[in-house]
This record gives sequence, C-alpha cells and structure tokens, in this order.
Amino acid sequence: MSRSFTGLVLGLMMSLVVPSVMAQKNNRAADSGRHARDAAQVFKEIMGVKEKAIPRDLLKKAEAILVFPGVVKAAFIVGGSGGQGVISRRTPAGWTEPAFFNIGGGSFGAQIGVEKTDYVLLIMNDAGLKGLLEDKFEIGGEASIAAGPVGRSASAGTNATLDAGILSYSRSKGVFAGVSLKGAVIKPDNDLNKAYYGKTAKDILTASGMAVSAIPSEVRVFTETLDTYSKPEANHVTSRQ
Repeated sequence: MSRSFTGLVLGLMMSLVVPSVMAQKNNRAADSGRHARDAAQVFKEIMGVKEKAIPRDLLKKAEAILVFPGVVKAAFIVGGSGGQGVISRRTPAGWTEPAFFNIGGGSFGAQIGVEKTDYVLLIMNDAGLKGLLEDKFEIGGEASIAAGPVGRSASAGTNATLDAGILSYSRSKGVFAGVSLKGAVIKPDNDLNKAYYGKTAKDILTASGMAVSAIPSEVRVFTETLDTYSKPEANHVTSRQ
C-alpha cells in the first residue's frame, strides 16, 4: 500500500472522527448550559417571593447550594422520581465551578400520577458536604437533614437548623416550603462532569474556587445567581475539605 494512499485513508478517517467528537462536545456544553440555566431560573423565582423565600442569613452561611429543577415524580402503585441538578461550593477564593448531580428515589403505595417538583438544598457544614463527595449519597443517612425555614421572619435559630448538615426545600404546584427530603439518593453525574470539565464532581467541589467571572460562560449564570442572593458576611470563612 503506497504512502499516499495510506495518508488519504487516514485523512478521510480524521475528517469523519473530528466532526463527531466536536459535535459530542458541543452537545455536552449545551446540556451543561441548560441545566445551569434551569437551576438559576428556579432559584431566582423562589427568591423573588420575598415573604416566602429562603432567609438570606442562611444563604450567607451555606457552604454550598444545590438546585434540582423539575424533578419528575411518577407513580403507579410503585413510585419513583428522578432529575438533574447543579451545585456550587463557596470558598474564600470564590465559587467553585458548578458540578452536575442526579437525584432519584422510590416509594410504595396506592398512588397514581405524575408531578414535577423543584428542590433546593443548602449544604450548611462539612458533614453535609462530605456525603455529596461520595459516589452515592442517601439523604438522611450520615448527614442530618431538616426542613428549612422560609420567609423574612423565619427563625434561623432553632436547634434543628443549627445542627443540620443540610436544609431542604421544595416547590410543587407553586407552593414553596421546607421539606424533609429523607431517603432521596443523590450521586454525581460524572459522565457529564468529565465530558464538560474533564474532571469529577469531587475534583470540582474540592477545588479552591474562583471569581464568578472566571466560571465557563455556558454555566456562569448559576454562580452569578447564587452570588447575587448569598454574599457572605465579611467575617464568614468557608472551611475546606
């Protein structure tokens, strides 16, 4: 086989492979951007109803914020739920890049129907964050969880709030409230994390963080939104794993 023919074949193969790889990369970037935009929109809408929003003093103290928009809950005798979410962790250097996670769960009972629910989780301390860094994390296991208070006058001084590693909220059919989300299973979507960033969720969330302006443009809207509503007090320092 002549060198010219071999070169022609290799060139043809590259012309087929490279566009396919680029298309896959572009699709992953589009998926990442969509998840970030959906999560940011849910958070804006929730915080836009000030009388029933998440108290800002809790947002300022949160180690990380995780948003699952439009989690589908479907049931016909045996129920199940599933959805995708986005999380960023705050560090003294700034927010980490948003990492992508999945949520799922199951239930049994005489129930029929389909429902979409938005979830917001405030990760309040290292214990709450530690579980999320595992390959699979069931809420209510090692990390304590409590229904988060809502509204301007909500007390953030209860023992449940102070002791909980995670504060959880849900919005369904327009109603937003704290919810005890025990039993839900959360795990990193490392297929998407690796495709978009080239690293795992643990790599992302244990990094030093960065200024919001340095976050990749496709997903920056999520950290911009968090930054708007949860700027920490001057003397608040986020611990690091």
